[in-house]
Amino acid sequence: MKEENTFLHRLLDDPSFVNWTKNTNKNDIEYWNSWIRDNPSHINTLETAKAIILGINFEKKLPNEQKVDEALAQVLPRLTGKTSEIKNIRNRHKTRTIMSLAAAAVVLFLMTWSGFQLYEKSTHTIHKTNFGEIIDLKLPDGTSVVLNGNSEIKYNNENPRNIFLKGEAYFKVKSIPSTHAKFWVHTNDLKVEVLGTEFLVNSRKKKTNVVLDEGSIHLEFDNGEVKKMVPGELVTFSKESKTVEHKKVSTSTPYALWRNGTYTFNEISLKEVMLNIEYTYGVKVKYENLELQNLLITGGVPNQNLKICIAAIELATNTRIIHKDNTLLIQKNLNN
Repeated sequence: MKEENTFLHRLLDDPSFVNWTKNTNKNDIEYWNSWIRDNPSHINTLETAKAIILGINFEKKLPNEQKVDEALAQVLPRLTGKTSEIKNIRNRHKTRTIMSLAAAAVVLFLMTWSGFQLYEKSTHTIHKTNFGEIIDLKLPDGTSVVLNGNSEIKYNNENPRNIFLKGEAYFKVKSIPSTHAKFWVHTNDLKVEVLGTEFLVNSRKKKTNVVLDEGSIHLEFDNGEVKKMVPGELVTFSKESKTVEHKKVSTSTPYALWRNGTYTFNEISLKEVMLNIEYTYGVKVKYENLELQNLLITGGVPNQNLKICIAAIELATNTRIIHKDNTLLIQKNLNN
């Protein structure tokens, strides 16, 4: 029972499950329908969570306080004993009344807070991916978004061109020439201002990377500084370190080919590559020898299956990767 209660709370806090209950996201609907087919034993818990999210109408009938007092007034005179005992009974009744009112106030607060939470969820749309999952989205304005694994975007339903991103996503923004409506992407480090273009935003590793493929964008930092980008450029900024890196990148090896099911690396260190694996699949990486971190990788690595991904990295770096529990241990391949 305790495990099911824990599972119930996880469902209530899971944006993808909320989308499933409200039929607001095709990818989430398909995912949870498939999950239910594979896990039929949890159907009762899912239905309970769905009922809570959608709201259950009920009418709670509380005792009429006036009737309780009238009944008590009729009973008390019949009781034998000292007057003080009668007063004690009346005092206990008053105490129960106060406690009942206090309990009602707590219930009212919880109902108000729950209503606020439901209102917040109903006014915003959240798309969230699991570890190793990539989804292709179409926003209400026509913008295409490919969301990498372990990532999330959120926007107000009245303004779907104002996006808040956690993780990594590739945007192909729909231009609106008639109004020149801008498109914004917010991360913890900066804001990206767009009119219509294609670009990558990665807000992992306590910094934000922005790579521009087509068009033109402006980056706005916390200190008010604005930086313009042109195609083929990478800008990296960390709010913690206050450092900005602005450089050209190779357009022959795009940074965001992961959206087609392949990581593409161009002279990238094994340490950097494995950081991507950690964030995407939610695993931890350890090295038998820290020198292995400096090995360079060039080429494509399939990213839709962790086992295949590991095998490709082993082949590219001549290493041996042991996957145990939630940890990848990288060793030098002594067989070659």
